Amino acid sequence: MSEKDNLALAELLFPDVTATPEEMEALYPPRDLPEGAKVTRMAPSPTGFMHLGNLFGAITDERLAHQSGGVFYLRIEDTDQKRAVEGGVETIIRVFDEFGLPFDEGATIEGDNGAYGPYRQRQRAHIYHTYAKDLVRRGLAYPCFCTEEELADMRQKQEAEKANFGYYGKWAVHRDTTLDEIKKNLADGKEYVLRFRASGDGIQRFKLKDLVKGELEMPVNDQDVVLLKSDGIPTYHFAHVIDDHLMHTTHVVRGEEWLATLPIHVDLFRALGFKMPKYVHTAQLMKMDGASKRKLSKRKDPELALDFYRAQGYPVISVKEYLMTLLNSNFEEWRLANPTAKLEDFKFTTNKMSTSGALFDMDKLGDVSKNTIALLPAGEVYEQVAQWSKEFDPELHALLTRDPAYATAIFQIGRGGKKPRKDIAVWSEVKAYLDFFFDELYTPGSAYPSQLSEADILSILEQYPALYDESDDQNAWFEKITNLGVSLGFAAKTKEYKQNPDAFKGHVGDVSMVLRVAVTGRTNSPDMYDVMRILGKERVTQRLQDAISRIKQK
Repeated sequence: MSEKDNLALAELLFPDVTATPEEMEALYPPRDLPEGAKVTRMAPSPTGFMHLGNLFGAITDERLAHQSGGVFYLRIEDTDQKRAVEGGVETIIRVFDEFGLPFDEGATIEGDNGAYGPYRQRQRAHIYHTYAKDLVRRGLAYPCFCTEEELADMRQKQEAEKANFGYYGKWAVHRDTTLDEIKKNLADGKEYVLRFRASGDGIQRFKLKDLVKGELEMPVNDQDVVLLKSDGIPTYHFAHVIDDHLMHTTHVVRGEEWLATLPIHVDLFRALGFKMPKYVHTAQLMKMDGASKRKLSKRKDPELALDFYRAQGYPVISVKEYLMTLLNSNFEEWRLANPTAKLEDFKFTTNKMSTSGALFDMDKLGDVSKNTIALLPAGEVYEQVAQWSKEFDPELHALLTRDPAYATAIFQIGRGGKKPRKDIAVWSEVKAYLDFFFDELYTPGSAYPSQLSEADILSILEQYPALYDESDDQNAWFEKITNLGVSLGFAAKTKEYKQNPDAFKGHVGDVSMVLRVAVTGRTNSPDMYDVMRILGKERVTQRLQDAISRIKQK
């Protein structure tokens, strides 16, 4: 088509579009940011499903932006209404708020926050149409009147010929349609999509440096992809290129599954005359399935959904800490050297990101979570468990919140010092951890040391109440247990017992175990000195008496 025909076609297809690309540029001036500041974005679709991959990329986005004094913004890519669900935007905003990833600007529940909106793509149709008209004027876009049936037939023929699938070369049947033919098709009421006139021929190649994958060499795009669908709504390919340009995105972070579309996006950036952002293609999240690795699956793996971690009760910091170990290979070493530093103090870099699949391990996440929880102050643990249990365990919530000071004292056990206890990995484990502190949950136990006679067990249980004094410090408390054991024929030290087992009924550890089982109902519990002090003498004494009664009633 001639230049004159291209101009006529642009007016024919977009008679109501009067704005120019230059006018759009003026509406979105360069950002006033320090040199080296990065502008990144999170741009999910409002499908109602937020997954681990979203968070994986968002942490990268947020760190790159905020470490450099830049901007991290939220854009909603809602051009595909078939995938959108009611409340999808609210879900996106809620999830990222819960995970402590603050957006500097972008879509909000109420509307927009920032000078580069609208931040919802369906509200930006006039912008896309302005650039679409310009591409038509320059002969770089054209209407395609193929029906679904014709495209399906084309695909069958390509399959039969073992040709690459797509709309390109000889298969791009409307690429050279004349202006008169287009006018006739429009007059006949035929629907059309607007396609991009690709610059590649299937032979040319280009090079591009990805900040994770390194130097890439790929074929120049030869696919005449759809820019505007028949309803005038843009495709992802077209919309995101324009948005990233006008919003001055400097770094595009996305999963490596998008690498196949990179030639299309590079071609579009060049055709539109835009400066390209830097690309950061993150490794896919994998898991072991038997002896082999596979990509985490929405259908097979509940742990892919972010709501899974919320329901299980993983603290946000635990999930973020673990993902950081997958994102930067030197994070674990840094954390060991800086156990109490804030995650934000770590210098995140794309140079340390994995170039291949990142193996997601739930057991490793559990270990990381135990470490992070062990370092939290007792008051914060209480607040987080109370908040979690309000939604997911009302019974636990009622018990904890009726006496916050009592509950906080429980969480204080073993906290602080060089080697804090690591009993809890997720909030859903809390009830089992502290059930014996509440009479409503306490279950009596009977797993006393098997080598002890019933008479010896009763002697310990009957004589200890007279010795227990809540004002004793831990040394005095343990000395009384030791002296009781010695008076009943037990060794004062385990080593002493092992050297001459026939001389003793057992050792002081056996005496402590008898008390532990009677008071807590279990053989493993937090430090018994703290347990008894929190329970109080009255309840400790009552449980010992109840244990005596159960033994005698056998």
